[in-house]
Amino acid sequence: MAPSHPSAIDRSRPLPSAADLRHWETPYADALERHAARGPLALMVPGHGGDELGLSARLADFLGSRPLELDVPMLIDDIDLGEDSPLRRSLDLAADAWGARRTWFLTGGASQANRVAALAVRGLGENILSQRSAHSSFSDGVLSAGLVPSFVLPSIDTDHGVAHGVSPAALDDALTAAASSGRPADAVYIVSPSYFGAVADVAALAQVAHAQGAPLIVDGAWGPHFGFHPGLPESPARLGADLVVSSTHKLGGSLTQSAMLHLGHGPFAAALEPLVERAVSITASTSTSALLLASLDIARHSLATGAELIGRSIAVADAFREALRSDPRFGVLSDGFGAFGDIVAVDPLRVAIDVSGTGVSGHWLRQRLIDADRIFFEMSTATSLVALIGAGKTPDLGRAHRALAAAVDSEEAHAERAETAAHEFPALPESGALRMLPRDAFFADTELVPAAEAVGRISADTLAAYPPGIPNLIPGEEITAPTVAFLQAVAASPSGFVRGAVDHRVERFRVTRPD
Repeated sequence: MAPSHPSAIDRSRPLPSAADLRHWETPYADALERHAARGPLALMVPGHGGDELGLSARLADFLGSRPLELDVPMLIDDIDLGEDSPLRRSLDLAADAWGARRTWFLTGGASQANRVAALAVRGLGENILSQRSAHSSFSDGVLSAGLVPSFVLPSIDTDHGVAHGVSPAALDDALTAAASSGRPADAVYIVSPSYFGAVADVAALAQVAHAQGAPLIVDGAWGPHFGFHPGLPESPARLGADLVVSSTHKLGGSLTQSAMLHLGHGPFAAALEPLVERAVSITASTSTSALLLASLDIARHSLATGAELIGRSIAVADAFREALRSDPRFGVLSDGFGAFGDIVAVDPLRVAIDVSGTGVSGHWLRQRLIDADRIFFEMSTATSLVALIGAGKTPDLGRAHRALAAAVDSEEAHAERAETAAHEFPALPESGALRMLPRDAFFADTELVPAAEAVGRISADTLAAYPPGIPNLIPGEEITAPTVAFLQAVAASPSGFVRGAVDHRVERFRVTRPD
């Protein structure tokens, strides 16, 4: 039996009604097909002309001719022009599906959505209280908007170096402290679910934020499928969140780089709506990809009508977890989530595997599975691997388990154990003190210094270990020795990468010059 863990999943919640025929429609995608069926002569962009002729032949060989036919520019009648255009109807259907007042389709991913959210809430005031483990794209937004950040720390699983979420009590304390310091928060930003599938109490967090006069932004990038099956947590927009970042391509089935931003129905909706609209306008391409937009329209349809398929995905993920629990070499991280008060549910489509008992690092194991078996796990840490199962998908997880077992029993694993024991991966470091505002540090006079000389200096860059992309340094923070050691260890690991680093080994840091 698996150890118990908390769950806020309402298994009595009915499946989305098949009688709701609206969600069987795909207005925008259908409009693209109608346009292509008319055989237009395209004397406009894009330059491939919508056919496989001439210089487009190689592209058509690579993609097939259909994507070229559907890759139309913006501002076409019966596609995206007019108040009741197919695009507008698709956006309205998406808002209904996720329980939002309004939804925007984005082609810059959840990274664009995070930047939009930061720019929008700047219109309410300059002070933002953010979960410290926010994605680096939100830090970019804070910098771009000129927000003044303060932070609330998530709970940390120190055994695995994993950041979870924020409890309502921790948020209330942080908001009270911000107000006492003379900088009451004008907005709050939290992450749910986490990269490891931990789900925070969004409803309670929204109540806490609203009680202190601030809207709640939820980075729900990893939960676009929430709300579409009774075995899944609810959509944050239905739980009181004011803005919800949704990376639809991650588990929702749309094409890579497509995402949505949902506006909730809360007390800040009227103020936020025009701010979001303006922020989307200045961050969006004026040549938005019709293929990405259509994939969002189709993903909404598939999620809203695909409860049975999603149930099968949950079943195969549950079976994988049970197989791992029966294997003494592995464990399941979510079995220990009950020890953390901020976690109220778990995303069943994320399988976080504890590999600490194998004696090899998760980084080595992930790369070994890629090289030997062409099996790609979403991410790794020193002690874990994370498998992601797309909503409605049923991958061969038995193959994954067999490959895991073979990898840890291999001769290469025996050699790696000795190496791992000799070079222990550093722990997730605490953040340094914020000594300058991020925007001031970013635009300050800077210099490059060797890593050893950077300790104690102020970073001018955002540095984030990938995966998962949580900033370990933001502009204005003091660089600490543990942070340097951690970033260099990530950069040296088989699948590691540090976004924002001056060089791939993180041997130098960009710091502000002393006055």
